[in-house]
Amino acid sequence: MTQTVVNYRSSNWWSRQLSPEKQEKLLKILKSNEQKRRKHLNIKKTHLLTAFSCRLFSVLRYESVIHEFDPYFNFRTTKFLTEEGFYQFHNWFDDRAWYPLGRIIGGTIYPGLMVTSATFFHILQFLNITIDIRNVCVFLAPLFSSFTTIVTYLLTMELRDSSSGLVAAAMISIVPGYISRSVAGSYDNEGIAIFCMLLTYYFWIKAVKTGTMFWSALCALAYFYMVSSWGGYVFLINLIPLHVLTLMVTGRFSHRIYVAYSTVYSLGTLLSMQIPFVGFQPVQSSEHMAAFGVFGLCQLYAFNEYIKSKLSKESYDILFKSLVLVIASVGFSAGAILTFIGKISPWTGRFYSLLDPSYAKNNIPIIASVSEHQPTSWSSFYFDLQLLLFLFPVGLYLCFKQLSDANIFIVLYGLTSIYFAGVMVRLMLVLAPVMCILSGIGISAMLSRYCKQLDPAPVAPSASTSTSHNSNQHHSHSNASHQTSLEKKLKRYESNFVMKNEIATFFVIVSSFLLCSYAYHCIWVTSEAYSAPSIVLSARSHDGSRIIFDDFREAYYWLRQNTPEDAKVMSWWDYGYQITAMANRTIIVDNNTWNNTHISRVGQAMASSEDKAYEIMRELDVDYVLVIFGGLTGYSSDDINKFLWMVRIGGSTDRGRHIKETDYYTSSGEFRIDREGSPTLLNCLMYKMCYYRFGSVYTESGKPPGWDRVRGAEIGNKDFDLQVLEEAYTTEHWLVRIYKVKHLPNRGI
Repeated sequence: MTQTVVNYRSSNWWSRQLSPEKQEKLLKILKSNEQKRRKHLNIKKTHLLTAFSCRLFSVLRYESVIHEFDPYFNFRTTKFLTEEGFYQFHNWFDDRAWYPLGRIIGGTIYPGLMVTSATFFHILQFLNITIDIRNVCVFLAPLFSSFTTIVTYLLTMELRDSSSGLVAAAMISIVPGYISRSVAGSYDNEGIAIFCMLLTYYFWIKAVKTGTMFWSALCALAYFYMVSSWGGYVFLINLIPLHVLTLMVTGRFSHRIYVAYSTVYSLGTLLSMQIPFVGFQPVQSSEHMAAFGVFGLCQLYAFNEYIKSKLSKESYDILFKSLVLVIASVGFSAGAILTFIGKISPWTGRFYSLLDPSYAKNNIPIIASVSEHQPTSWSSFYFDLQLLLFLFPVGLYLCFKQLSDANIFIVLYGLTSIYFAGVMVRLMLVLAPVMCILSGIGISAMLSRYCKQLDPAPVAPSASTSTSHNSNQHHSHSNASHQTSLEKKLKRYESNFVMKNEIATFFVIVSSFLLCSYAYHCIWVTSEAYSAPSIVLSARSHDGSRIIFDDFREAYYWLRQNTPEDAKVMSWWDYGYQITAMANRTIIVDNNTWNNTHISRVGQAMASSEDKAYEIMRELDVDYVLVIFGGLTGYSSDDINKFLWMVRIGGSTDRGRHIKETDYYTSSGEFRIDREGSPTLLNCLMYKMCYYRFGSVYTESGKPPGWDRVRGAEIGNKDFDLQVLEEAYTTEHWLVRIYKVKHLPNRGI
């Protein structure tokens, strides 16, 4: 505005035509117009920022997709909780799951994740921050991963020092073994459970060090949060008693340990029993008996110390031997009788699988069929941990070198978790934090040691200075002591290894390179393997462009829009949660896998011929059948590759004894889908649903029609029609195929 006025004043027209009064009037008009123009520009900028914010929010809204399968059930229940309240949520009977059985939600889940999300949602609503509950669910895991980083620092600092804590926190912030369940959209129980676990361990270490009930009570509260969040709390409630038992055996048991464990077990057990899904398991199941037994040992130990202080040595020895014999006999007999009459339940199949990896495969195929329950390969260890595999033994050695009550705990945590992670790939989540803690201790200690070697050595006194010093008899006592300490330091550096500076420099450079490679590896693994949602697939074409396969959401949307609200959909249990949450349709089985008989019935239908399968589908009142097929696109996690598990589970019950796995192999023992395949396989319902009309489709140049890109073979049964089903919908890339069950006449097929 000022520049405009100056231009007007400098013009001839301004000076010749206008009087001073008119000039001032015009100046006021110019100022007013300029203010209006600026105000209008500010309004435009505000609108622009508002539009940009709305666009950014819409991008986040549509890009923030929930991953995997279980998170969709968690999101559905969380949404119900925020809309209906906790009371309705606790008493919710879900009639859209496990038709016709249904499911009581409040008594069959760990509600910690849902309650946490609902709490954050209501806090944000109270602060007038409008946000959808779905976005809260999407970003909850990254939020708690930042909390996990802080707790890792505090725990490592209690075990070693602050520098080790910083390194451990930096490592766990990017380790793929934990990021796999803490990325945005990974709305699963483990997203908050790892934080709860480390918080419990931190409070336990503080309780062991101080022996106060304050830290013990905090530990019990953190344990209660852990119990409400994840079934993996069983690992925690067995590790802490193992730590206490080890301290007893090594003679380190003290009043501090007694107060800490007695408080944690008593208060923690009472709190954990308030979770309906847990109930009385802490005092009735075999998985919790170790904690109960150690609690009893603590009381006996304290009672023993009291009696020992009151009796003479001879009387004490007689009483001690008698009590040990009586208590051991009574305890063993009581445990055996309670187990026999069913008051103490036996170990679960998953727990047996941790002790015997082949147990589930031989006895409970439904457990063995879950990919997360498979043993971990060495490549998976390196893929998820990389450098930590080599730093872990260093930290373990340093903890052994300086044994303390806290270091014994982290050693036990490391050894037990690496065993269980090797038995079950899912428990990599439990291993990753202790790997970061011990690796942080190891690399921090080594760098601290070698960096000191880079310090310049003290300069030796010259000969003239030494002569002058010897001739001078009037030096002060402080100068003499300083000279003595300097000579000691000089001798220490002179006795050090040769080329210490060069070796220390080389070690620091190599360590820096390895840490940089660890960061690069973690970023690459996260971006390539753990960032993309499994429900939206992507691939690279020959020219490098990205191809998006959104067939899952396409199929679920079709189900929601084109089927009756009371339609019953049958699929393999992997997709049950997604169908219920996204298509809002009733399903026969889902990912809860609590009823092996019901899942077996679905497996029998998939593995049987059309006429036998139709009887089962009518029995289950099925309207639509959904299958996943990857033969066209090369998607390997389809139902044909899972089919043998359907056969095994289907034949694991009495009603499915006629289904034999060997019938689906060739005479040479191969599972083939081409002309050499077993006739039983080529004519079963699953095969026909996947390959219906596929025999006339060209998938690759130079290959015959009906070429399966996953199995790398031409299908053996091409020209067939479906008798009991009709194709209702097939997605763009044939990933999801939906069939409608026909209503056949009474005369039969």
